[in-house]
Amino acid sequence: MALPDDLSSALDLELRRFPQHQLTQSVEKLTNRYRQGVAAKAPILTSDLDVAAYAAYRMPATYAAVHAVLAEVAARVPGFAPGTHVDVGGGTGAAVWAATGLWPSLKACTVVEQAANAIGLGKRLAVSATTPAVRAADWRRGLIDPSSAAPEADLVTLSYVLGELPENVRAEAVGWLAEKAGMVVLIEPGTPAGYERIVAARDQLIELGLSVVAPCPHDGTCPIPRGKDWCHFAARLPRTNLHRLIKAGALGFEDEKFSYVVASRTPAQRPAGRVVRHPGKRKGMVQFRLCTDENVLADVVVTKKHGDLYRAARDTEWGGPWPPDCP
Repeated sequence: MALPDDLSSALDLELRRFPQHQLTQSVEKLTNRYRQGVAAKAPILTSDLDVAAYAAYRMPATYAAVHAVLAEVAARVPGFAPGTHVDVGGGTGAAVWAATGLWPSLKACTVVEQAANAIGLGKRLAVSATTPAVRAADWRRGLIDPSSAAPEADLVTLSYVLGELPENVRAEAVGWLAEKAGMVVLIEPGTPAGYERIVAARDQLIELGLSVVAPCPHDGTCPIPRGKDWCHFAARLPRTNLHRLIKAGALGFEDEKFSYVVASRTPAQRPAGRVVRHPGKRKGMVQFRLCTDENVLADVVVTKKHGDLYRAARDTEWGGPWPPDCP
């Protein structure tokens, strides 16, 4: 899942303002900071260089993950046509670009971000958008503040931010985000720690009366053994030449791994099962590990003797629904 052409071109133009070695050094600094896995006590993006490095390093991956999650929402709730979107902690705006690419119905988008430099870059990128809702997006400087009015929109997103919050305020923040949201989307890194934050938020959203839209095919307790495994998915994205240079990567692509939950006040059409691991595909056989609507993990084997079902199984990937008769 590549960045849309208009965003990719605008980002490339912005990155040309900085020498490649400076971007690389800033990426290394940011990477080391994020790997610490602790809540931020001060703003992380403090200069135009840091923001540009962040956008080069993280915007393609964030866009790919958010687009994958929102595409699943579109499949689960085909009648969902949001008119308003609030992205909290939105950085340089990747989620708004992803959402407007999927839902032409979006007319009013708001990005809430604490770093003024990130807002500045996000606005400059948005000027080049072919989508009117991106160009007209409202950029607001602000924090996650449960003491203030809750974001009110058909779609509210929070991507890669829960882990930056102190642990003792995460539950309050989730409740605040969900208070007036028609649909709430939470995305975290696809690590054991990221999964733990998501599963805690998922339990809280269900307690608040929302229903899981994705990825779970049920509203029961997550059946994955805590501390032994974790639920996560992946989105593959291409790397540009600059992307490879600043990340010291040899491959022309990378896989962004993420954990997520989407919840709504309106029940969604859920599949009977969700593929939660890479399928095992061998000649004449496909094996799936599924999370099922019966709230259990199940291993399913599909062979050539299953005919059309086997052909569908060959095309089913990690994260997909099973069986394929559900969208």
